[in-house]
Amino acid sequence: MNPVPFRESLKVWTKVALYSFGGPAGQIAVMHKVLVEEKKWVSENRFLHALNYCMLLPGPEAQQLATYIGWLLHKTMGGIAAGTLFVLPGFLSILALSIMYAVFYDVWIIQAVFFGIKPAVLAIVVGAVIKIGKRALKNEVMAAVALLSFIAIFFFNAGFPYIVITAGLLGFLGGKIFPEKFCVIGEQPVSEISETSGTSDNLFRFEKPSAAKTIFTVLFWLALWLFPVGILFLIFGKENVFVQQSLFFSRAAVVTFGGAYSVLAYIAQKAVETYGWLKPGEMLDGLGMAETTPGPLIQVVQFVGFMGAFRNAGSLHPLAAGILASIIVTWVTFIPSFLYIFTGAPFIEHFRGNKNLSSALSGITAAVVGVMLNLGIWFSLNVLFAEVHEINFSIARLFIPDWKTVHYGALALTLLAFLVFFVLKWDMLKTIAVCMAGGMAWHFFLL
Repeated sequence: MNPVPFRESLKVWTKVALYSFGGPAGQIAVMHKVLVEEKKWVSENRFLHALNYCMLLPGPEAQQLATYIGWLLHKTMGGIAAGTLFVLPGFLSILALSIMYAVFYDVWIIQAVFFGIKPAVLAIVVGAVIKIGKRALKNEVMAAVALLSFIAIFFFNAGFPYIVITAGLLGFLGGKIFPEKFCVIGEQPVSEISETSGTSDNLFRFEKPSAAKTIFTVLFWLALWLFPVGILFLIFGKENVFVQQSLFFSRAAVVTFGGAYSVLAYIAQKAVETYGWLKPGEMLDGLGMAETTPGPLIQVVQFVGFMGAFRNAGSLHPLAAGILASIIVTWVTFIPSFLYIFTGAPFIEHFRGNKNLSSALSGITAAVVGVMLNLGIWFSLNVLFAEVHEINFSIARLFIPDWKTVHYGALALTLLAFLVFFVLKWDMLKTIAVCMAGGMAWHFFLL
């Protein structure tokens, strides 16, 4: 019998979804805080094991991680529930903001409401880096891998997939030579399970995945993904905006390695120059919506789809066209994630105790800590400064903030967030609420 009631899990996934601000680093931090530290439904190692696999996939890694852990707890239905609930608040929020943007153009009011959220998310991200780093960087070798990964992505703009592949190969080879240094993510002893996880990992038992079941899973989710696209093509023809968007964002869902930021420039260029869905600069408005609402950052594609259909509605009412496009774009963006998880997770779980896999994933875990540190620093620079200059030196780069553009309101709220989160040890909801109230006060009384 599963010790975690399905109804209880729905409540928790709803809580995770509503707290999931600030891009993948913040969302992973929220899940770690709720699922590992508070609920103790999965152990630290199990969480990192799932995270490692999701980091290898194209698409929104935080939503995929939620789907994976939901699948661990309640098989396919659990994965569908967790993955869907993770997306739903962001979908509804951005749909409402897109309608307001298209009709009233008053996005700045909405951004003012969420002004205080970013400093709170920054504190949560820093907390996640510290906690995951303490558990994953168990020796100097893992710390070196994390440091090198941070240097590679922060100073040399190395592609995230290359960092992950290199770290995995390093862990695999290192595990054969120095297993005590490289194989640090593995099974937990029973004594540790009892202390760190209310649900023993031994309760998660899965049969060896069969070829027939794997093929069925692939075909089912491929059909679910592509059948609506085919129907749209037959009804409207290939030149219709809905068909163009479904095909374009289906392709994007396959190549979005390295998270949302790695593909946003490509999407923005195509949306403006090739398809004319957005006007220059509007992608930043959509990104502001995605960063200040719960859910995956890649949800910004919903705004792109909405505006493109709103402006090319044809015989439909513009708002009806925008809403339909929002549904289509969200569908083709996130259905592939369910395909990746439900196909690959059984194999990842089956080989979980394999030492070669464990050492490879240990290297990836260390690299992920470095990448999360990069995200935290990048996020802090953009929260605290209005202008951050990128200076290039041959193959290297350096981010230099313009100290004249420091945002004193954001700085004050960041200090407030660190005070209540780290010193007073308030939970995430209280931290976000306090910072949001402070942001509103700053905007309406001090500006």
